[in-house]
Amino acid sequence: MSVLFATAVAMGCTAQDLLDLEDYQALPEQDLRVLRSPAQTAPLPAHTAITPTAPPPPERPEDAVRSAAGESAAWAQWAETTNVGEIALEQIHADVRALAQDYLTGDAIELFRQARVARDRVFTLLEGHQPPGTTADLYVAAGYLCGLLAWISSDLGNLRAADTQGRTAWLCAEMSGHNDLRAWVASTRSKVAFWDGRLRDAIQHARRGASYQPRGSVGALLACQEADAWSKLGAVDETQLALRRADEAREHPGQDAIGGIFSCSPGRQENYAAGAHLRIESYAEALAEADSALAHLRAQPVRAYGTEAQIHISRATALVGTGHPEGVLPALAPVLAMPPEQRLDPITKRVVELGDLLARDRAARGAAASAARRVLHEWCLDSAPRHLALSPRQGTT
Repeated sequence: MSVLFATAVAMGCTAQDLLDLEDYQALPEQDLRVLRSPAQTAPLPAHTAITPTAPPPPERPEDAVRSAAGESAAWAQWAETTNVGEIALEQIHADVRALAQDYLTGDAIELFRQARVARDRVFTLLEGHQPPGTTADLYVAAGYLCGLLAWISSDLGNLRAADTQGRTAWLCAEMSGHNDLRAWVASTRSKVAFWDGRLRDAIQHARRGASYQPRGSVGALLACQEADAWSKLGAVDETQLALRRADEAREHPGQDAIGGIFSCSPGRQENYAAGAHLRIESYAEALAEADSALAHLRAQPVRAYGTEAQIHISRATALVGTGHPEGVLPALAPVLAMPPEQRLDPITKRVVELGDLLARDRAARGAAASAARRVLHEWCLDSAPRHLALSPRQGTT
């Protein structure tokens, strides 16, 4: 009622003048009695007006100085607060390195779940308050985690989800201004584009990553990925040139900040080189690269089963190309023994390509080649992406 009376005073009328029939019907009986009282029914004089409140006295200069200092101190106290400390930030980066390392040997679906939980934790922290330097560090962690989710999504056969994760990872890299992260995200996006058949995009991503002149082994990997795409396009000279750049980058690799899947060992580089040589039909070179890659891989304390499987597939494919199709199944024995959860999408696609080569090759028309094609077909039916597609829906965002 007080608001109603104040409005009536301001407008120079009575409170009743502001009400209609519906308003009277909605008012409680107590408010109606107040309105009917003589003090409220008498019209207000025409000259009635609201007396303005007197402004506060001006602040003395010495008080203004002290007040401004207090305001700055209060803001500084807020600016100094953070929702993540140095130890917590250190743990986040340690978790990122552990996930990248574990993915070389671990279960893809389980590592995807763990990386997703870690990503959500970092996203939540970014929604809070911390100093700008800490915010940049959190964006770096988020970028690597989204990059890892992109890599795993691709390996599980969901290239659309992988592309989405790659775009978010790139945004994090841009927000952090971190060139090494930019390079690794570009490498991840090149990988996704390659398996999606967008070969020109794969080349563009690889070149964009290299333009940041990153530290570590990503320079070699980016050159290998460019060679991979050129070889798929049948561009022999461009393929060879990119492979030479990979060798040059290998001479000064530097230290990788994360490692694991975000690193390019000599065995991994030679695996890419073997695959590229196969596509331009340089089978002898591919066989030599595959043998060297296996030797490097066996000397490592941790052997990435995905890389090792692709090396064996390259060897088997090179044997077909050099006129020895009978050696396919023996060369593929380690691959055929892999459990289904390790049969990732790039591996199964490489096996399908090998089966197609056996079907086309004139020297591979015997019983051994036919048996090999049948074994390869059955092996691909029991793979991680197929299991994921047939299982109840799981989020891949």
